[in-house]
Amino acid sequence: MGALLDTSVLVALERRSRDTTTAFGQLLATSLERTLAAEEEVAISAITASELLHGVHRATSEHRSRREAFVEGIIATFPTIPFDLRVARIHARIWAELVGAGSDVGAHDRLIAATAMSFGWQVVTVNTKHFAKIAGLSVVQLMPPA
Repeated sequence: MGALLDTSVLVALERRSRDTTTAFGQLLATSLERTLAAEEEVAISAITASELLHGVHRATSEHRSRREAFVEGIIATFPTIPFDLRVARIHARIWAELVGAGSDVGAHDRLIAATAMSFGWQVVTVNTKHFAKIAGLSVVQLMPPA
């Protein structure tokens, strides 16, 4: 099985690295070791890349270069899984089921869930509340370093 990292994981660890002396890469590696089996593949979805890049474009000029370096490092480190017809079919089903139940989670979380489900993967997130509403999705809460 593999794991798709939700944007919330990357943002939370990046914020934590600013507040400690531990580098982001070390926080991420330690967190993934505590959360996942050693042999699991790890990737991000195209929507996660978009959400991170959106943060670069919204950053003030004083923070933009640091944020851009962080995002480009993530994109270079993890494979990005594209949104394709297989993911679109799963996304449409998830969306219909959630709307039918009167409980939606938002477009980006649906897209991340559909991407993970298209591979039979789990989603690693800080925000389990939204993802837990999606039937058939395996959700794992990130275990940050102690």
